[in-house]
Amino acid sequence: MTLIAMLQLVISSMLIYATPLIFTSLGGTFSERAGIVNVGLEGIMVMGAFSGIVFNLTFSTTFGSATPWFSTLFGGLIGIVFSLLHAVATINFRADHIISGTVLNLMAPALAVFLVKALYKKGQTDNIQNSFGYFNFPVLSKIPVIGKIFFTDTSLIGYIAILVAFIAHFIIFKTRFGLRLRSVGEHPQAADTLGINVYLMRYSGVLISGLLGGIGGAIFAQSISVNFSGSTIAGQGFIAMAAMIFGKWKPVGAMLSSLFFGLSQSLAVIGAQLPVIREWPVVYLQIAPYVITIVVLALFFGKSAAPKADGINYIKSK
Repeated sequence: MTLIAMLQLVISSMLIYATPLIFTSLGGTFSERAGIVNVGLEGIMVMGAFSGIVFNLTFSTTFGSATPWFSTLFGGLIGIVFSLLHAVATINFRADHIISGTVLNLMAPALAVFLVKALYKKGQTDNIQNSFGYFNFPVLSKIPVIGKIFFTDTSLIGYIAILVAFIAHFIIFKTRFGLRLRSVGEHPQAADTLGINVYLMRYSGVLISGLLGGIGGAIFAQSISVNFSGSTIAGQGFIAMAAMIFGKWKPVGAMLSSLFFGLSQSLAVIGAQLPVIREWPVVYLQIAPYVITIVVLALFFGKSAAPKADGINYIKSK
């Protein structure tokens, strides 16, 4: 394998595995910038993956090659509905954010598997026929060397995810909505005295996290697993949380961290084709993403500065 072919393989695989993490970690960033800790990202991804696969299998003949895109949007909508439970529990009923998110994580796999058995009479769905395939960028793929590495047989949705990260950065740090979102995550009492509807902004943050988390789950199911079972989303939501923390609750930082985690995950798949790495035992490559996640959380969780009111319920009368 030539050096250019090897780099193309690494970049393409990294993008495929990083894309679900980018969307989900961006969702977590919106939620926690609004002051709501969302450990339920794993459960939201499960529901996004389940609904995305079901939509894909159902409407594959109707939408053809565009099916994965519509399925991803549908997964995002289901993510919004599912995250609404977390919003109501934490904002209206002032439940503990960790407990509420954990309930989502416990409920989602059981609910999804139950619905799969009810719909398909078996424990997992069939494989989808229309998945996110590889994409060649017109013109750009013709650029010598760079075009072959970055723009040939690559992931279109991966580049869209990177673009969404920069859009999210603009929204959070350059718009009035973003300023208000950050203010309720830092000092909700002060924001309230300025006429900002704290509850509305916190709902907005959680629901956006549901949208992006559902999209992340649907993309994972349609680009990596290509079907759904109870084990399809195995720790992806928690890795996305680690990426968010590693990225210091900033969209671009979360995106770069997701690329790093995506690279570590992809090595378990493509490692056999790469010099030096193919000599390593496969089990080490398979557990590497989870070990790295634990190390990152241990090293950076205490040092990264979360929004000051993150995880603190707001009571208007206080």
